[in-house]
Amino acid sequence: MLIGQDICIVGAGIGGLAAACGLAMRGARVTVLEQADAVREVGAGIQISPNGLAVLDALGVGDDLRARCPRSQAVHLLDGLSGRSVIRMDLERLRPTQDFRLVHRADLIAILLTRAVELGVQLETGQHVTAASIGAVDATLTINGAARDVPFVIGADGLHSVLRPVLTGKREPFFTGQVAWRATVPAEGGEPVEARVFMGPGRHLVTYPLRDGSLINIVAVEERAAWAEEGWHHQDDPDNLRRAFAMFSAEPRALLARAETVNIWGLFRHPVAGQWHKGPAVLLGDAAHPTLPFMAQGAVMALEDAWVLADSLSVAGMDEGPALYQARRRHRVENVIEAANGNARNYHYANPVLRFVGHNALRVANSLSPDTVLKRYDWIYDYDVTTA
Repeated sequence: MLIGQDICIVGAGIGGLAAACGLAMRGARVTVLEQADAVREVGAGIQISPNGLAVLDALGVGDDLRARCPRSQAVHLLDGLSGRSVIRMDLERLRPTQDFRLVHRADLIAILLTRAVELGVQLETGQHVTAASIGAVDATLTINGAARDVPFVIGADGLHSVLRPVLTGKREPFFTGQVAWRATVPAEGGEPVEARVFMGPGRHLVTYPLRDGSLINIVAVEERAAWAEEGWHHQDDPDNLRRAFAMFSAEPRALLARAETVNIWGLFRHPVAGQWHKGPAVLLGDAAHPTLPFMAQGAVMALEDAWVLADSLSVAGMDEGPALYQARRRHRVENVIEAANGNARNYHYANPVLRFVGHNALRVANSLSPDTVLKRYDWIYDYDVTTA
């Protein structure tokens, strides 16, 4: 247990708040530093697969999420140009015991924050951490220009982590040649409760409903040479998104026609951090291992990290726990990231012959054994870090 142990977490995102809950459940005194002046409704849709729900159940908030967020009925791959179905994987029939949820990021943040406060976690907003130094027995954070010593710090501060270069050195990411747009649009009613992937040459579009079905989440990816800045908060002209998918069929074009506000970001490959811990400091989530959004596992990997870190510190102590945490997580995270990288290639056949062959191979595989495609990822979805 961690009774009385003071722990500071930088970042009140999904990973940071989940870690705060897990640590507080084990008796730690946890403070979360958030640079925004309030925890607001930001972001859009994410998908939480069964391995993520296992963590939320262990944290005591799984039922809250289920009450707010619809269960995905299927993953449906379609030819974006024609609108023709390629393969529809019926999750309710093929995976009745696997629960996939379509989640607004803000709803998950609100659920985790409420639970954290119930557990006695202290949230300090308006705390902009700009620098860190790691000593043998404590860490010093520069917060709003002033130094603050903390006995143990967790960097859950995302892609542009202040703590990561201090722990593992600075390595520049490389641009993948892909950009992504994110938007939510009003639903018109009757949309299927499923994740739909419209695939096209050098691009694809993912859509699914959120909350009570009143919103549709859109993530659109295009291959292009023009560079775009990393970080999904950059706004773009919706017409740029519409032009990029102008060759798609009527249904996805109609969705994009309703987009009034869109955000764009460049997709970059980051190496997994070589060292996730140093002295009284440790990284989790995107700060340690950013992933491309092609397996819907970014938020889920942060949830898994949070549970395993809290468990490792409780089992092995503050000195040995960080190394145990990295040993338990690194191999799995690397495999998930590689699976995400491979999916990007599968969605974007530019050659029409290869696209025809690839799509029909999926159709044949699905007709012969409908479970085949889903089984490829059971090693991700069936894994439960709370019992491992």
